[in-house]
Amino acid sequence: MLTNYLKIAWKVLLRHPFYTFITLFGISLTLTVLMVLTSFLDHLFGTHYPETRRDRSLYVMQMVQRDSSRTSRNSGPMSFKFLTDYAKSLKTAERVTICTFVNSSNAYVGSQKIKLNTKFTDADFWEVTEFEFLEGKPYNEQHIANGDQVVVITDDFKKQYFGKTTESVIGNDVEIENIHYRVIGVVKGSPITRPFTYADVYYPYTAPKSNYQRSDMRGGYVAILLAKKPSELKTVQEEFQSHIRRIPLPGVQNGFKYTSLEVKSEPYLENFIGTFFDGNAGLKTIFFGVIAFIALMLMGLPAINLVNVNVSRIMERASEIGIRKAFGAPVKTLMWQFIIENIFITFIGGGIALVLTLIIIQLINASGMIAYADLTINFTVFLVSLLVCLVFGLLSGVAPALRMSKLTISEALKS
Repeated sequence: MLTNYLKIAWKVLLRHPFYTFITLFGISLTLTVLMVLTSFLDHLFGTHYPETRRDRSLYVMQMVQRDSSRTSRNSGPMSFKFLTDYAKSLKTAERVTICTFVNSSNAYVGSQKIKLNTKFTDADFWEVTEFEFLEGKPYNEQHIANGDQVVVITDDFKKQYFGKTTESVIGNDVEIENIHYRVIGVVKGSPITRPFTYADVYYPYTAPKSNYQRSDMRGGYVAILLAKKPSELKTVQEEFQSHIRRIPLPGVQNGFKYTSLEVKSEPYLENFIGTFFDGNAGLKTIFFGVIAFIALMLMGLPAINLVNVNVSRIMERASEIGIRKAFGAPVKTLMWQFIIENIFITFIGGGIALVLTLIIIQLINASGMIAYADLTINFTVFLVSLLVCLVFGLLSGVAPALRMSKLTISEALKS
């Protein structure tokens, strides 16, 4: 039966090329937009290079201090000492890395200035993340203990500073802010959309201007806590919070008197959303509600437009419907036939959208709009795309099928 429905749907598509073009154009355009958006969200929040262990990572990004009336607050990254005392000491975590967010520096090649994004990290940074080393190796605890002036650079900075050479630059010097460093490794860069790992140059935290020796609680450092397996994330969170609860209250930070202190360790998505909504559950609910509404509109409005096209297409077959009803075809059978036909047509449009999406994301990756962008159609994106196709097919197919089911035999035969 299903095979017959699909054969009929194919014949109908070939019967009216103009209707077919309008239908497939609307479907493929809508699904292309949704697939590209899904691919970007997966690029932003999914587990990808070099943060390939996000499924068992917790991110510590800021400390929030509030006064007794909770009308004033002081927030921002923490000091290296604070994170060493309260994060590095975790026993349930496999590893903990402490690093800065992106800083700005300059390098010069002759008279040409190269603007750089730089990051100070500990040695565990290279164990928590999974960077691809094209040359050399990362700095280790020994380099840090010795205070060695070494750096790891990206392949892009290598091209800018040393030119398009195919020779290794390991052991060569780079001068950044009038300080000479020895290149110890070259890595494939991390996308700019991953601020915990993105940079052009990576220094050991003992390098100049890192401010790692600050003794107060606030500073410029963040942390990633790596659990041994995803199921132990809650355990690591609880241990970290038990450490934070040991901090004596009230306290004073740079003249600000605070009575409450909050430092969260969260999965990446929660950490990202929480940055904007400051843990306000109501605002988070509104945010996700708006996202759901936008997604519904993106699918719903084109689906409504296609309903009219599908109604016209189905009503042209009124005589066929009348004859089948006259021979005893149940309304339920006729409805499922047209719904399956519409889903079949939608999946054809989805196939076209998939090809268009692949072309578009390759253009985005190659354009340089997002540094080191690696948008892909992976299993997650493909699965979401299939679900969207199914929903879209149902949205634009159920109403015409219901309209058709209400036709009496006499009305259908007269049409």
